[in-house]
Amino acid sequence: MKKQDRAGSYSRGGRNFAIVESYKSLRTNLQFALSVKDKVLIVTSAEANAGKSTTISNVAVAMAQAGSKVLLIDADMRQPTQHKVFKRTNHLGLSNILSAFCTLQEALQEEVLPNLDLITAGVIPPNPSELLVSRAMTALLEQVKDVYDYVFIDTPPVCVVSDAMTLLDRVSNVLLVVRQKQTTYADFDAATELITQNGGNVIGSVITNVHERDRMYGDYDRRRGYGYSNRYYYGGYYGSRRAAEQEEQG
Repeated sequence: MKKQDRAGSYSRGGRNFAIVESYKSLRTNLQFALSVKDKVLIVTSAEANAGKSTTISNVAVAMAQAGSKVLLIDADMRQPTQHKVFKRTNHLGLSNILSAFCTLQEALQEEVLPNLDLITAGVIPPNPSELLVSRAMTALLEQVKDVYDYVFIDTPPVCVVSDAMTLLDRVSNVLLVVRQKQTTYADFDAATELITQNGGNVIGSVITNVHERDRMYGDYDRRRGYGYSNRYYYGGYYGSRRAAEQEEQG
């Protein structure tokens, strides 16, 4: 398996093989889930540090590697992460577009990886929720829908701030990320209820930080082959748990 730099840095080894295959399986399931709907997806979590930003980054990479034209939008304008993930500047981004300080073309970072474009969060504004509910955000979504096969939106945790809720009248599909031994059942239920009450549709959930030794979810056994369930595990950030702890704040 080819080793790559930056996002999607897959390398040889059993642990990384399982991670890569989990993302490929998630990619396939999302392709089916989004095939008859708007191919725009909000990714969020109940609480902070659940791994949502890492998850959506890797999903975007996996989709792009399959040949789809993908746009990743960092709409977490409180604790932006994606510019760090892809090692890009954050001088112009979503907040600047929505505040009419720049155009989409000026903020768009094209080909951060083949087939993958990025809009970073931009300068942290005093009013993130108001920007996301604005007509400018609606216009932006309508514009990019016509250009990309998939649009993924990284948003703040739903049980912490209302930012993601403001988008649900325009983007109904939500992927909910939960972290093993951190997210409680009460957190999960509260997040799901908030999303559905505001018109959203939780099309699936992803469990992060499940250690390989637990072997609770999708894994590969050389004697028996693949064994996936409807949830997926990721042992770390692009194959490195230490990097995940250093980079992932969303």
